[in-house]
Amino acid sequence: MDIKPKLSVVICVYNEEANIAPLYEQIQMAMTGIESEIIFVDDGSTDQTVSEVLKLKGDGIVLVRLKRNYGQSSALAAGIEKANGHYIATIDGDLQNDPADIPAMLNKAIREDWDLVAGIRANRKDGFIWRKLPSKLANMFIRYTTQVKMKDYGCTLKVFKADLAKSLGLYGELHRFIPVLASNEGAAITQMNVNHRAREHGKSKYGIGRTLKVVSDLILMLFLKKYMQKPIHLFGTSGIFLFMIGGLINVYLLILKIMGHDIWGKPIMILGILLILAGIQLVTFGLLSEVNIRTYYESQNKKPYKIRNTQNVGNKKLRTAS
Repeated sequence: MDIKPKLSVVICVYNEEANIAPLYEQIQMAMTGIESEIIFVDDGSTDQTVSEVLKLKGDGIVLVRLKRNYGQSSALAAGIEKANGHYIATIDGDLQNDPADIPAMLNKAIREDWDLVAGIRANRKDGFIWRKLPSKLANMFIRYTTQVKMKDYGCTLKVFKADLAKSLGLYGELHRFIPVLASNEGAAITQMNVNHRAREHGKSKYGIGRTLKVVSDLILMLFLKKYMQKPIHLFGTSGIFLFMIGGLINVYLLILKIMGHDIWGKPIMILGILLILAGIQLVTFGLLSEVNIRTYYESQNKKPYKIRNTQNVGNKKLRTAS
């Protein structure tokens, strides 16, 4: 019978040929005394990244090759799916995260029973204008809008309980919002300072151009956090509000008509009709969304809640009805 390792280390790599060997050596040193496996996920590299991984010698090394470049979220999801450990650590493949921080994060997760321990790049070794400043602004905005109080959403270095990691549902580019996804699952989350190093080899895959993507993903996160289980509260409330405004406009126009005024062709009449139609459509969409949500849960036997644990309290057993 196979014995599960305590920790699976998942590393997503894309054109990181020069970083593979030194990263593996550092992870090996950090994992001394910890039963672990190391999972490299190649996200469609076009250089010699795969060849460098295949040269590695040691136990518990797994290479997952994706057919093309799907992006970091999909690569993380693939690595997490293949992981066998009780805990899962994620780390960048560019040597900027320090593997030596993983044991302390794992110990904190186990000792204090955290579902997720996230890293904070305390002394980040990146350019201020193009990397650190946009990151700080994005972190502030995400904290304010989601109310998930994390200092560094962009740090890949994290340690999860395996059941949490496998339930996150990573797709698109939602890896930036892992703490929000974890919060939606009811996870106990903490954070700690970790080391951050300047990139020595290769080129960064990130840039200022991802800002709009972050904003669009944030809108999705807000919807999932607030309205995933109650979409009628969003669409129904908005629809009723628009319907009432449109109704008031038409009542006003009806009074004008009764008083003998010509209302035909007035822009406000067209606005009133459009608002009523939009309100009806939003309410209808909200009802259809509610049906879809119920189908989603019931067809897959999913529960709309997560139980952390169940404990018997006291000395007496529960009575059963006779």
